[in-house]
Formats: sequence, C-alpha cells, structure tokens
Amino acid sequence: MGGICGWTGLRMPANESRILLEQMIQPIVQHDNRHTTFLVNEYAAFAIIGHPESVHTYQDNNITVGLWGHVRLKNTQCSQTDVVQNIAELFLDQWIKDQEQALSNLTGEFVVCVADQDKLMLAVDRMGIKSLAYQANGESLFFSSSLDALKRHPKVTSEINPQSIYNYAYFHMIPGPDTIYKNQFRILPGQYLTFKSCEVKKQAYWKPQFNESSERSFEELKLELRQLLQSSVRDAIGNESVGAFLSGGLDSSTIAGVLGEVTGKPAYTYSIGFAAEGYDEMEYARIAARHFATQHREYYVTPDDVVAAIPQVAAIFDQPFGNASAIPAFYCARMAKEDGLTRILGGDGGDELFGGNERYAKQYIFSLYEYFPAFVRKKVLEPWAKNVSGKIQQPLLRKIYRYIEQASIPMPARMNTYNLLLSHGPKSVFEDEFLEAVDIKYPEQLLEQTYDQTHAKSLINSMLEYDWKITLSDNDLPKVVKACELAHIDVAFPLISDELVAFSLQLKPELKVRGNKLRYFFKEALKDFLPKEIIVKQKHGFGLPFGVWLHENAQLRVIVADSLSDLKSRGIVRADYIDLLLDQYLKEHAGYHGTMIWILMMLEQWYKHR
Repeated sequence: MGGICGWTGLRMPANESRILLEQMIQPIVQHDNRHTTFLVNEYAAFAIIGHPESVHTYQDNNITVGLWGHVRLKNTQCSQTDVVQNIAELFLDQWIKDQEQALSNLTGEFVVCVADQDKLMLAVDRMGIKSLAYQANGESLFFSSSLDALKRHPKVTSEINPQSIYNYAYFHMIPGPDTIYKNQFRILPGQYLTFKSCEVKKQAYWKPQFNESSERSFEELKLELRQLLQSSVRDAIGNESVGAFLSGGLDSSTIAGVLGEVTGKPAYTYSIGFAAEGYDEMEYARIAARHFATQHREYYVTPDDVVAAIPQVAAIFDQPFGNASAIPAFYCARMAKEDGLTRILGGDGGDELFGGNERYAKQYIFSLYEYFPAFVRKKVLEPWAKNVSGKIQQPLLRKIYRYIEQASIPMPARMNTYNLLLSHGPKSVFEDEFLEAVDIKYPEQLLEQTYDQTHAKSLINSMLEYDWKITLSDNDLPKVVKACELAHIDVAFPLISDELVAFSLQLKPELKVRGNKLRYFFKEALKDFLPKEIIVKQKHGFGLPFGVWLHENAQLRVIVADSLSDLKSRGIVRADYIDLLLDQYLKEHAGYHGTMIWILMMLEQWYKHR
C-alpha cells in the first residue's frame, strides 16, 4: 500500500504546496493512513505515504530525493544498516556519477524521484510492481502513483480518452503507457523519465538479456533455484507478519512451502473456493496445505459476496479494470488481514518467467508450420484451407485446415485470435460516433510494438518478455495490488524478484517449454519438494464463475441490469448489443459471453465512482 505524488516546475509558497499535497493524497490515505512524509521547496513538492521502511528521502537546498517501496541498493561498500538508513543519499551519490548505473543498482519494487532546480527524474522498478503516472503541462510536470490523486491538482486536466475506453474493451484493462485520461501516461517497467526545459524524455535503464545457450548443469541450476526461492521469500517477508495466497497451483504452493522453510514454522495460507462445477480447486489447495502443514484458512465466495464487492472493487481502481479475479483476491487478502497479518505473498510471475501458460505450448505447435517451404505454405496449404474453411469436413481434415488458419497468422496476432471484442465486431459493440473518435487498429499496433521490442531470439522467450508487460505489469500485478489495498494489507511477489528474473534469463528455452511440457525445469527441480498432484495438475487459478452465477442469482442480475442500462445512455456501447448480450449470447455460452458483460458492467461501475 502507500503511494507517492508531487510536481516540479511550479513555484509557490511552501505552506500552499503542503496544503495542496494534503488534498492530493486523500485517495491514497483513505486506504493507508500511515505516516506521510512531505518534501517541499521552491521548485518541487513530494508527498510519500507508507511504512517507514518503505519511505526513503534526502533533501538539501538544491536537490530532493524520494524513494518509495521495498527497495535496496546493490554494489555499495556500506553496511546493510547504513544502506537502510541512508539509501536516498547513497542513491543520489551514485546518480550524480552515473545515472543509468545508479538505477540499475536499485533492486526491489520502487518508485524513485530526483528533483533539482532545472530537472526532474522519475523511474519505476523493472517488472512494474509499482506504478507511476504523470502529466506534463508547460514548465511543470505532475506525477502520482494514483490517477485519482493526480487529477486532484488544479492544473491537471482529466479528460477521458475514448481510445482508452476502446482499449479497455479490447484488453479488459488499459495497457501502459496510456491511462484512461488524455495527456496522462504511465512510466513503463524498467523505464525512467527526465523532464527539463518543458521536454519529457523516456528511456530504459534495464533491458532483459537472455542467455539462450547456457551450458550450466541441471543440478547446479536446481541448487541455485532453491537458494533464490528462499532468499527471495526471506526478503519479501522483511520485518512483517506474513501469509501467502494458496490457490493450489504450482507458484502459490511453492511460495507456501518456502515460506515455512525460511521462517521455521507453519506458514499462514489462504484459499478461495467457488460452489460452481468446473471452477473450484480447493482440493488442490488442501493438498498443498497438508503437505506443508500450513495454518490454513479457506473461504467460499458466493454470488452475494460478488454483488457486495463489485462497487468496492470498481472504486479502488483509478481507471477501468475488468479482471474479475480481483474479487476472489480481495476476499482472500481480507482473511489474512483479519488474522492480524500485515503482508501477504502472491505467486504471480512464475508462469511468465519459467514458461507455464498453455498458450506457450500451443504457439510452439503452431510455429512448426514455418518449417514447410514458403511456396508450399502460400501456394498450396493456405489456399486449400481458405477454400474448405467452414465447410463440413471429416474431423481430421477440419483439424488440419483450422491448424493452417491459425498457424499462418503471424505473431503476436496469433495469440489474440480469440479476442472477445474482435469476435463480436467493434461496429456491433460500439456506437458509430464513438468509433469515429478511436483507432480500432491501435491495440494490435501496440501488441506488435511490444512483441517487436523483445530481446530474445527464441519464440518462448519472446512470448515471456511480451507477457511481462501485457500480462503481468498491465493486468495481474495491478489486480492483486489493488485487491490487497482494498483489504488494507501489503503484498509482495517473491517469484519476480530481480534475482529470480535474472536467473530465468539464463535458462535455455527448452528448459522452460520442452515440446508441450510447460515449466519443464521448474517442475523437475521441485518435484522432490512439491506434492506430485500439484506438479501434474492443469493450471486454473482464481477464475470467477460470474456468467454461471448470473443465471442463478437475482441480486447479481439486478446490479448487471442497472449498470448496463445506465451505460446505454453514455453514447459508447450500442443499446441493441447490450440487449443481445443479455438476452441471447449469455444463454448460448455463459462463461464466454459473461466475460463481456462483466467488462461492460465494471466500466459503468467505474464511471459511477470516478
């Protein structure tokens, strides 16, 4: 929890700056009333909210430094005690000598701000666990970890961007660097911004360097993985009282087991279940809890719980966010808070580091198509597939032409062929006037740009790095961070520590995905640590059976009907599409089309709470 906000280039008396900062931080302190540190001088003003161990500052007459987060300095000659006490000043010393190297020496999750008389620098951590938005306005630049705090400054404009609403419907979130507002942007993971003479410049201080031909032995890698898991969990604990999410999947089970190892006592673990066929995985969580002898609590989320949480979840996000798993994550985190814990550990990131998502194996199968000569693909196979597509065929022939149809689509578009908005058609979903204000090709261009900027030679590592941005920093991490903020508890993600990220970069591609075997190395390395049932299970997670429950629960239908009825009046989504979605599509496939209902409902709920 906690947060940061401030500005540079706006001269005003210190007492007025303090009053304005106190107004800006209100959206942050309502969920975290810990101490606020104010840093104010004639050219800059910062406010940082958080635990004393996560707030580091330094100020003299000419320069102001603020660091927020669970952050450490590498490559320093000082003792660990000195690093903790003087990290902001030590960072400044390094920054003056070598700016990008100074940022590279920061490790952990953080936002860092450095302001002097004529220049401002802002940066966020490598994986984007911490978020920072900004708006430049002439000689001034305003920034905050919260858009709701940022827009409270009287010189910040907060006009909703239609393109961002379209992007939200496409992605179910708004990918960075964009935000819901025009002229407000987010700093990307591993990136820093400088502002001088009215000019904003952004560049990367960190880029992943994959070593795809490492010859290290399996046993050596296995030993290092176990050591890094322990050190990463130990670091994530800090001085807090800690528990762990436990879905029964590979990552959460690993965290639960390692947490018990490093503390020397049974870990507190928390699981969510659903009384809906095909959605409940509580038994796997129980297997892991028994195996590691954790102090385990579980809770079954009900449709009524969902109804109660919808307005709260919509309000905690500072822009539209449509990942329904935020609700079970909130109820899970709330149990840990009720037990008096101050931090909960999430297992997010393991799939994206070590190759655990089903689409990685699927795309590998599709990539084999490229081994056919180009002439055969373009002149024989693809014309044949186009000719027979949709016609009644024997099952084997149907599989062949569908494979060709999919495999002939270039990456990364091939990963997005099941996009819900595209399957319905933008013109069927949105009002014509709304579409005139957006570029419907922009999301695809953003995906292509993200994929083209990856630094790997292999398909699997390109997909992994792509997902660090699209899946992790834009979706999964904000989901858990905000759910925990709503529950008033801190969260940490040991599996994406800088050390484990660096380790994953050294693994050969075939150690991540071997044929259709996902997370090959990780599973092999931990098969004597995790229960066998966890090793072999299919990935699931905290998926919410919203579409199924919508048929069964009257209160859920009421909040959906009310939300979508109000959304009709905003001139964004076609009224006839909403009616079709509720009256026909939902009956055809509740799980699939229920997702779009959720997306639109949460858009309207966000509008109601902005």
